[in-house]
Amino acid sequence: METEMTQRRTVLLAGLAVLATPAILRAQTVQSNTSSFRTQDWQDHFGSIGKGAIVADFTSRALHWWGPNGDYRLYPSSIPMSEELTKRGYTSITRKRVGPDWRPTADMKRRDPTLPDYVEPGPSNPLGTHAMYLSWPAYIIHGTHDTRKIGRPSSSGCVGLYNEHVEELFALAPVGTQVRLI
Repeated sequence: METEMTQRRTVLLAGLAVLATPAILRAQTVQSNTSSFRTQDWQDHFGSIGKGAIVADFTSRALHWWGPNGDYRLYPSSIPMSEELTKRGYTSITRKRVGPDWRPTADMKRRDPTLPDYVEPGPSNPLGTHAMYLSWPAYIIHGTHDTRKIGRPSSSGCVGLYNEHVEELFALAPVGTQVRLI
């Protein structure tokens, strides 16, 4: 009974705090690109941890990584802009690159003919500072210099992370790491 009263009091105080917050701050909060993460367990997706395991959950806009020694990391991610660009299933990291360059696919060029044919590594590159290429052609876990994309449907099928997060994951996940996109 005491716990229930305490919980009700906490909810009431939180509600009052929101009402007391100036409208402009509430509007900024509503427009933020955060998402609600869902807990994942690697055992629900893979038979063994192997070299490591990654689950990119498009519903909760989060990437989960588990290492072979029990380490766990959770990263907010971007997701594909539409269902037609979304591929789900099992794949793996086949190669990695620091300072990736980028060439849009033919489908990307059809959707947006103004895209350049090639972007060299650097701050204007949509792949950010690091890229981990998957066994599916044109699907990549990569960084982004445009931090507004994280937590939003903004990719052409790839999984985007903040540059500092992809750099950390890049160091943790070797080639051969199993990946599932759900």
